[in-house]
Amino acid sequence: MRRHLTALEAGQAVGMLQAGQVQRTVSRHFNVSQSVISRLWNRFRQTGNVSERPRSGRPRSTTARQDRYMSLMARRHRFQSAVQLNTDFHAASGVRITPQTLRQRLHAANLRAHRPAVRPILRRRHRVARLNWAQNHINWQLRHWTPVLFTDESRFCVDFHDGRRRVWRMRGERYADCCVAEHDRFGGGSVMIWAGISIGGCTDLHVINGNLTGAIYRDEILHPIVRPYAGAIGNDFVLMDDNARPHRARIVTDYLATETIERMDWPSCSPDLNPIEHAWDMLQQAVSRRPVLPTNRQELTLALQQEWARLPQIAFRRLIRSMQRRCRAVIQAQGGHTPY
Repeated sequence: MRRHLTALEAGQAVGMLQAGQVQRTVSRHFNVSQSVISRLWNRFRQTGNVSERPRSGRPRSTTARQDRYMSLMARRHRFQSAVQLNTDFHAASGVRITPQTLRQRLHAANLRAHRPAVRPILRRRHRVARLNWAQNHINWQLRHWTPVLFTDESRFCVDFHDGRRRVWRMRGERYADCCVAEHDRFGGGSVMIWAGISIGGCTDLHVINGNLTGAIYRDEILHPIVRPYAGAIGNDFVLMDDNARPHRARIVTDYLATETIERMDWPSCSPDLNPIEHAWDMLQQAVSRRPVLPTNRQELTLALQQEWARLPQIAFRRLIRSMQRRCRAVIQAQGGHTPY
């Protein structure tokens, strides 16, 4: 049952009362309490007006100018907590409010606390290199990206937790055994893998035993995997690998020159430009959806190889088709971070 009447409904209710209808009938007609109609009728007989008298209420603790100053402080110091911002606001204005009041003012200004996105550190030289690379490749069509093999390494842990899992629980069950996701902070063992994707296909998933070095990269990846793949694509083949130290070793550079394999110039600290990074996320999610999760390195290796073979080629093609949008996002950010 409602507790208030609009201005139009209040005028109609007064008209019905003046016509001789009883208050109970009028209250049922507008689906409000009879006390609402009674107060309305008494107010009309005393003042001749159906509008409510202004209410005093609790006075607002801050002015509009102080609210704008709080919003400005939050924009200047993005990573300060509400308690810290409240302390600085009190020191600057002399007005004492609670941190919850400050949060409400920031919420009204459309500012809310969220977890920050984690990205690599970008120096000025990195931003300039990223911007130049994006400007040079913004006009590349799909046919230009067709002979490019995007490659990368990634490490997968047996015990993986990305914060996406949710649990149905009741109040007070936060730390109940049935509602706690146990996680090994050291990962419970890990596997390092390498793979490559292109418009027309993908390489097999290669497991790297131990740390990756220039010699291992040449002998276990470039010679048995990349070289035959380049021969299948043709003379236009281009290898994309990032600026990791094993990739730029002298023995690797000499080998690529001997095999006449062209390497794409790649800006440092640019995982958002490499579409295979999203393929790793697809692979991790596929492994996480398995009915029986791997419990050791051997099971994890087998699961990664099986799920990699099941990933659809159309997904890789869709990732590579996004290269123009990625370049556009880097240009708009002036070489800075992008949503990719």
